[in-house]
Formats: sequence, structure tokens, C-alpha cells
Amino acid sequence: MHAAIDWACPDGGDPWQHGFDEPIAVLQAQQLHQVRPVLDAVHAHAQAGRWCVGYVSFEAAPAFDKAFVVHTSPSPLAWFAVFDQAQAFPVQAEDDTPAPLAHWPIPQSQAEHAVFDADMAHIHQAIAAGELYQVNYTRAWQGRLLRGSPWDYFNALRRAQPGGYAAYLDMGCEQVLSVSPELFFDWDGARLLCRPMKGTAPRGDNPESDAAHAQALQTSPKEQAENVMIVDLIRNDMSRVAQPFSVKVPRLFHLEPLPSVWQMTSDVCAQTRAGLSWVDAFAALFPCGSITGAPKVQALKTIHALEPEARGVYCGAIGVVRPGGAARFSVAIRTVTAQAKRLRCGIGSGITASATVEGEWREWQHKRGFVWRASEPFDLLETFALDHGSVRHAADHWARLAQAAAHFGWTWGTSEQVALAQQMQALQETYSSGQWRVRCLVNADGQARLEAFALEASPPSVRLAWARQALVHADSEFVRHKTTRRAHYEALTIQSPAIFDTLLYNTAGEVTECVRGNIAACIHGRWVTPPLSCGLLPGVGRAVALREGRVQEAVIRRDALEGVTAWAFLNSLRGWLPATVETV
Repeated sequence: MHAAIDWACPDGGDPWQHGFDEPIAVLQAQQLHQVRPVLDAVHAHAQAGRWCVGYVSFEAAPAFDKAFVVHTSPSPLAWFAVFDQAQAFPVQAEDDTPAPLAHWPIPQSQAEHAVFDADMAHIHQAIAAGELYQVNYTRAWQGRLLRGSPWDYFNALRRAQPGGYAAYLDMGCEQVLSVSPELFFDWDGARLLCRPMKGTAPRGDNPESDAAHAQALQTSPKEQAENVMIVDLIRNDMSRVAQPFSVKVPRLFHLEPLPSVWQMTSDVCAQTRAGLSWVDAFAALFPCGSITGAPKVQALKTIHALEPEARGVYCGAIGVVRPGGAARFSVAIRTVTAQAKRLRCGIGSGITASATVEGEWREWQHKRGFVWRASEPFDLLETFALDHGSVRHAADHWARLAQAAAHFGWTWGTSEQVALAQQMQALQETYSSGQWRVRCLVNADGQARLEAFALEASPPSVRLAWARQALVHADSEFVRHKTTRRAHYEALTIQSPAIFDTLLYNTAGEVTECVRGNIAACIHGRWVTPPLSCGLLPGVGRAVALREGRVQEAVIRRDALEGVTAWAFLNSLRGWLPATVETV
């Protein structure tokens, strides 16, 4: 497959879902003076009834305004393939191989953080000096494809971040794998629509905290200011091709739920002047203000000074021009490029006067979530006790499973739930006596399978040992939701027959949970368990203990355990087990 698109309709209509093979022409620009002619040629092919799919790189910006300063790029500044016809989007079979597809290291070194801190300080000084209002600051991130092809990984990325503007471009020696959620512009021949994305918040631990994060984002003065700066910039850019007085902002501060973050978008639209094409709109708008900052010229100078290399297609624009000339382009964020086994992805955020170093660093970690999610196949997992044919705490387990399916955007409707209920009934009839440990696995298509194992008797008390190091990114979705992706837990597990489980803590020194269950501590006569905000799985046994009033939520610091008089391990399978913990 030479190219494929799964392109959302910004007005809620039918998406453009097509595959493309055997181009009749490939148009590319290696130098700035070739960029505009390539776009004009794309427009001419579209007018002749052909499909054109391709991209314009971030470093093509000076082709539209010589005041823009950028790095020299080794990749084409513009690349489009031309096709006589579109085919159906190719169906990709679900990956049932458990081995990881790709590896992306977790950026956490002191050297990386020191560069980030210094660059943030430079930007804040420039803002304080009145040189600019906002800069979109980014860095490249390197990964490696472990198995399969770039096409396989693209489909994994689509499953990890469904919706939006997914595009696959195969240029031979390099492939572009984009699952951008951001519309650059849509032009139907008269109406021009931009939907800049500015303002980010992480998804919550549960429906209540998720709604709280969304509300905090939508009402945040800092995030609103960041969004308005870019809306104003785009209004100004759009006015260059708009009919007089037609530029409007019909929707401001709209929230869009993505798998790992909430994003704030606004709509800016206008009627274009007679005789203009999408190429004229592109020239007026590119590069999109959401990935430069404001004012655009000074922001690009700052980006050039701080970022050590070209962005390439990342932060450029990926587009589809249909027969007749209607055009739709995405902002090339959430985009990976592949060269053989080498993967590259850019991550960034808009820096304003009120941005903090730690806040932006955390935002980058949340935004990286889409590649981590796609890098290794996984199932949703529930483990529960079957006690003489009765499922213990069944409603809690099924509610948690539904929440996880909703979070990951997986199929989990009435038919899937009925199918699971039928499997459960058969299992209960088969194992109608005795104690059984049951694993329930659910894949992205909502298909469930159940496995039963004899459950040995629980010990009267257990011994726990501290993990040798902190659990990095305890706020990961693979901590907050139970899945078969558990390498981060396995790496910290103490392998000793004398130790029942490993007690974990986050990088802030806060106790979180055990590898296989939750933890409770009696502090000054009051039983407490860590809140979800510390980074832990919302265990069913924990939920039951909270509901019954047996425990309350409170932060437990690893360096302040003097008041702890007792510990307990708890989960749905084992219940409440008194525990001892090795001395720190």
C-alpha cells in the first residue's frame, strides 16, 4: 500500500477512508523555490479528477514567508503522490502476537531534564522581555521497530488513538505514520475551516476525576489564554484570503477526549475570496500557529535557536486533495517517521508565561502515551474469585472492565456484554463447587475469554518487601487500568519464596500499591489506603473496603512511616490479609 487515509470529517459527516496504490506521479520539492510549484501541480491534478496525498514539512515555511527562520532539512520539503482512483481502506487483522512491536525509551535522565529546564528559562526570559507571547517548543524522540513493518505499527497507532486524521505515506526509503487529532484546515471550494488545538490536561483515574480534569482545563485561565493567542493568530492569517468581515469563531474552548489527554480546540472559519484555491489558503496559514507560537516570525526564530535539528514532517501538514480540488490537511502531530527499523517522533507543547517546568514535562509524558500504547499488544484483564459458583464482587469487576474499555476506546457494547455473561454462566455451572481464580481477558474488539485455575487457600498473614526503586510514571494508563501489559510491574517484583508481594512507591516517595493488590496502613489508629492520585490501580478489594468504611484515603510517605503500627494487603481475590513490611 503506497498510501492510506482514515480522515475524519470535521463537520461530523462520513470520513474519507481510502487506500491508494500505484501512483501515476510523485511530486516532491527538495528546495524552497520548488514548494509552491509542487502545490500548484497538486491542485492541477485534482482539477483533472485525481487524488493527491502527501505532506509539506515544517521547514518549507520560508517558501511562504522569507522572514521565517528554520533549520535545513535533509528530507523533501514537500511530497505528494498522485492517484487515478481511491480504493477501499485495507483491512488489517488484529495482532495476536504478544511480543512488543516497538521500543521507546522513557526520557528521564538528568541531562535531558537539564536541557529542558534551560530552554524553558530562555523562553520565559524572551516572553518577559516582550519578544513574544508563546512558543511551541519540541524535541525529537527516537525509538526502534522490533518486529513487523511500518504498516503494522501504523495500524497499531490507529487502534491506540482512534478517530482524527490518520495517514500512512510510503515514500520508499521512509514512511510517515500519522494519527494526528488536529485539523489544520478544511476547504470545500468556498468555506475555510481551521480547528487549532491548544490546551492539554491528562485523563483522570476514574469518571469523576476525568470530568474534574476536563472542567479544570476548560476553565483554566492559563489554558484559555494559550488557546486564544493562537485563535487570534489564525484569524489574522485567515483574513488574508477571506472575504471581508467573514472571519468568525463559532466555537471556542471545545474539549476533545483523546485516549491519554484532554485537548482544547476552537473553530475559526471564513468564506474565501473568489478565484482563490486551497493553495492560496495554505500559503496564508502555513505553518499552523498552534505549532509555532505567537507572533509567528519571532516564535520561529526562538524555535530555531533552541531546537537542535529540523522537525521534518512533524509539525508540518499532511493532506488529502480530492478530485475537483476540495482539500483537507492535518497538523502533523502524533506523527512517527520510520526508516528501516529506526523510528522518530516529535513531542512538544506551547510555552506561555504561566507555564511551569514540571507541568510541561508531565504534559510531554502524557502526550507520549499514544506510542507507548501502540508499541505492545495487550488485553484488558480482570481477575476474580469464583466461590462455589458465585462470582465475588461481580458488579465491581464488570464496572471496572467497562471503564477500562471506555478509556481505551474499545468495543464494549450490549452484544459483547451478553456474550461475556453467557461465558460466565457456563463457567459457573462447570465450577459450581470449590474456590477458583478466574482470569477474564478482553481484546480491542470486545471478544472475551475466561480461564479458571484452582485457588489455593490464603495464608493468615503475608510478608511484603519494598521495591528496589520507584515506579516511574505511576500515572500511566497501564497503572490506572488493569491490562496484560505488566512489564513495569514485573521489573520491580522481588523474586523470593519468602516474599508474598512487592510494595511499590512513586518517584515522589509516596506509597502506591503492591504488584498484585492494594495496600493499607494503620496510622495512629486509623486505617488508610493511598489515593488514586498517587498512581495505582483502583482495586476491587480496595473499593469494597472504602465503601464499607474500613479504610479512608490518605497519602502514605515512605520517609514518614513512624506512625504506622500495622499493614494489610488487600484485593478481591484474597480479601484482607495482615502484612509485615521489611524495614526501609
